[in-house]
Amino acid sequence: MNRLPGLDLLRTVAIVWVMLFHSFIVGGLGPDFAWLSRYGWAGVDIFFVLSGFLIGTQVLRPLQRGEPLPFGVFYARRAWRILPAFAVVLALYVLFPALREAPGLQSWWQFATFTLNLLIDYDRNQAFSHAWSLCVEEHFYLVFPWLAWWLTRRPSAARFVSVCAGVAMLGIALRTLVWLHDAATDPPRNWYIEDIYYPTWMRLDGLSTGVALAALRVYRAQVWARLQARSNLLLFGGVVVSCLAFWLFRDRTGLLANALGWPLLSFAFGLLVFAGADRQSLIGRWRVPGTGWLAAISYSLYLSHKIAFHVVQTSFGVSLQGRGMLAFAMYAAAVLLLGAALHYLVERPFLRLRERRESNRVRRAQADEGSPGQDRCACVAGTAESLN
Repeated sequence: MNRLPGLDLLRTVAIVWVMLFHSFIVGGLGPDFAWLSRYGWAGVDIFFVLSGFLIGTQVLRPLQRGEPLPFGVFYARRAWRILPAFAVVLALYVLFPALREAPGLQSWWQFATFTLNLLIDYDRNQAFSHAWSLCVEEHFYLVFPWLAWWLTRRPSAARFVSVCAGVAMLGIALRTLVWLHDAATDPPRNWYIEDIYYPTWMRLDGLSTGVALAALRVYRAQVWARLQARSNLLLFGGVVVSCLAFWLFRDRTGLLANALGWPLLSFAFGLLVFAGADRQSLIGRWRVPGTGWLAAISYSLYLSHKIAFHVVQTSFGVSLQGRGMLAFAMYAAAVLLLGAALHYLVERPFLRLRERRESNRVRRAQADEGSPGQDRCACVAGTAESLN
């Protein structure tokens, strides 16, 4: 399958950034390197924009061609992609408490139903809490195809723009109102995480930005092509707007950052993803060594990296204290080893099984209809979908 080097690079930056941020559970990187991890939480927002763009393209392409959207096939593809590795890591957390980076763990059924981000008691149950973003993704997978089908029954640019603008304005309003209410009442819990940072309806900015890019690519191909001629300028704009957004996030839990920071940051990352989707841009022109591999195993890395951190800390933490580069190398090696094992032993075999099942289904459909050239309903991954 063809891959886009620019998107591989962005995905690699996102996963490395997230893992650097989560290094706080083992004491962080030290004062000299704190700048590397301070804004690492934003790696999740890069993932959201990428997901909105890739999944949005996959869903919108058949609709743009006037074909029926194969909902069952879409959901099956998502299940084969997401559930096997997730189930293995969840089993490790539930069955082997010694592997947890924190003692408390929410009930297994909240992970299994992807409601963790809506129900978590963060002060008591922080183990595997990073699965909150997977819950947001799953809610997006569940709802977006139906919303896309409804919007494209009578295609209207004005209606699509109105929906995107409505999502952005609703997010701003909800975060502002909840922040003002909780700041005034100061409930005895981590209300910022539980009420603002984790809930799905608070974190739709990145996904909707990615979907808007996908819609532009699919429905306005000529405009997309004209803009890609200026992809390096937009790349520079994305960097500048990102800096502005991070300036707002100096106080990460403050009102201004949470009211306006998320849509601004998502817009900035949208510009980066747009540039990354162009093979002629500065970040899309060359393959940076290692980024393709890290991008391919990024999902497994995301699921398992806190377990790796904790195992190294409990096994060698005392002897690694004060030994900066050696400690960094040990933690990094453990993360890569566990993530690669999960990818090659669980994730990849199920992806191969998914492709075999799809190939068999297509062959059966072609035999039944006597049409060997029939389109595969946009279910077999193309360039954009190859990461999913």
